[in-house]
Formats: sequence, structure tokens, C-alpha cells
Amino acid sequence: MTAVPRLSIGLPVYNGEEYLAESLDALLGQTYEDFELVISDNASRDGTQDICRRYAARDSRIRYLRLPRNIGASPNHNHVFTQSRGELFKWASHDDLYARDLLRRCVEALDERPDVILAHADQAIVDGDGRVKVPYEYGLATASPHAPERFRSMLFEPGGDDFYGVIRADVLRRVKPLDSYHHADRTFVAEIGLRGRFHQVPELLYFRRDHPTRAERANPSKRSRCVNLDPRRAGPLHPTPRLLAEYVWGFVSTLQRVPLSPADRRECYRHLAAWATSRARPGAGERVEDRAPVDPDRLAVSVDALVAGREGRQA
Repeated sequence: MTAVPRLSIGLPVYNGEEYLAESLDALLGQTYEDFELVISDNASRDGTQDICRRYAARDSRIRYLRLPRNIGASPNHNHVFTQSRGELFKWASHDDLYARDLLRRCVEALDERPDVILAHADQAIVDGDGRVKVPYEYGLATASPHAPERFRSMLFEPGGDDFYGVIRADVLRRVKPLDSYHHADRTFVAEIGLRGRFHQVPELLYFRRDHPTRAERANPSKRSRCVNLDPRRAGPLHPTPRLLAEYVWGFVSTLQRVPLSPADRRECYRHLAAWATSRARPGAGERVEDRAPVDPDRLAVSVDALVAGREGRQA
């Protein structure tokens, strides 16, 4: 690894002891090694701190930061980015799994395509035991050279997990920091997408874990999810209608900030008006993990290969 790593991985975590070690193994065992792993512990009260310190003691690529109080998930995501040094950046979740070539293939995709600003890979949802629950075929038009088409797709098509792609840090610094209203991650990714094309590596390399204690499951209401994103959202000043209004306004303000031609801006506003005033087709915008389960045997080979790689490193 060079003195200043090319890639920074930011891992915000709060009370993540159940799956954290498994995710760290998958990240540290990547075939691409020129990265730093910045962990920002949001004042966890379980064994997260012990796990992080143990891993940091044996791998110099890890920088472990512990916050004195829980500032919420969104501010912690923003904080871990500000602590990064690489020209490329990736957020990682403490409970997801990553095939060994994920980083290498995403970095290669960016190197081969200078006009692409974010690269990610095909994914599947796995359960708490690592069994495949939902494979996902990426269908967004984020590779289009036409910004309004990328925007339309991100409005109407079922969302992917581009938030967890490898992103050019100089572009990310021009994006408004992640907010904490309802679906703030979607407006955040929409702004990234308006600034440039994405590339989806056509290989199953990312496994997002769905389990009962995942933030979205543990906080089923819009209000509780937003309070989890930022405790300052608690109280009467942030009722659900405000959280929804801020979501819509997030798209509007994005279109005001991003440099677009007058024609492209008008086209984006037309797409936004259609999205806001029409009822989306059934299933539009749903989370991947909320779809019907499928036979896990369809992707057993891919998951087994990931586990085998991890076990081989520990042997």
C-alpha cells in the first residue's frame, strides 16, 4: 500500500458486533489492496469497539475512530468521508459481504472509463446466515450519457445500491452531504448520477445482508428511520409530512445545484413533475430486499466462493 492509498473505504458503524468481523474479513481479503479502511464507531455500546481495535492492531490499513456520542447514521456517514484521503471512495456497511474481486473490478472500470464517476457490481441480498434471499438484476439507466435519462431512471425504477459503489472523491466532494429526511439516500445518489455516468460491473460481487436488526427493519416507520439517521429529527418540529416534503424538495434543490444545460434541466423537471404527480407503476422504488424470496441454490456457487476465500485467509 502507498503512503496515501488510492482508495478509501469508509465504514460507519453502531452496535454492529454480530456481523462486523465477517464483513471486515471480506474487505481486508480483497485482491485489490491499495486502500485504507476508515471505521467511525458511533459510540457503540456492544462489542464493536473491541472488534475494531483487534483488527486495527493487526492490519495497518485500518484507522479506527470512535465518536464520544451517537450523532446518528447520516452525520456518521458524512464524517467518515471527511476523514478519507484517497482519490476514490467507497462506503461499506458493517454487515454486508464482498466478493474478493469487488474492489479490483470497480477500480479497473473507473480506470478504463474516465467519464464514469461511480462503479459498482451486481448484487444479491443474503440473510443473517449468508443464504441468498433475493438476486437482483440491475435495471437502472445510470450508464446513459444523457443526464435526464439517468435522472428519470433513478426516479422511476426500483433502486439499486449505487450508494455503496466506488466513487471518484473529487466528484463526491461537490455533492451536498447526505441528509436525514425520508429516502435522503435516493436524492443523494440522484445528485451523483446527474454529475456523471455510472458503470455496473456485470459480475455478482456484492452481497447485501438483510436481517431483523438492520436499521430499516428495526425502525419500521418513516419517523423512526429518520430519527435513526439523525437524533435531531426527534420531536414535534419534524413530523412525517415535513420529512416527505423535504424528500421531494431534495430532488428540486439537486436540480438547482447541478450544472446542466437549460434543455436538460427542463427535461429533468418534467420527469420530476411526472414522478411527483403520477402514481408509479407497482413495485417502482421498492427496496431489493423487500421483493419475494427466490431459491438460494441459484447463486450458491457465488456465495460459496466468497466464503471459501474468507476461510482460506483465516486458515
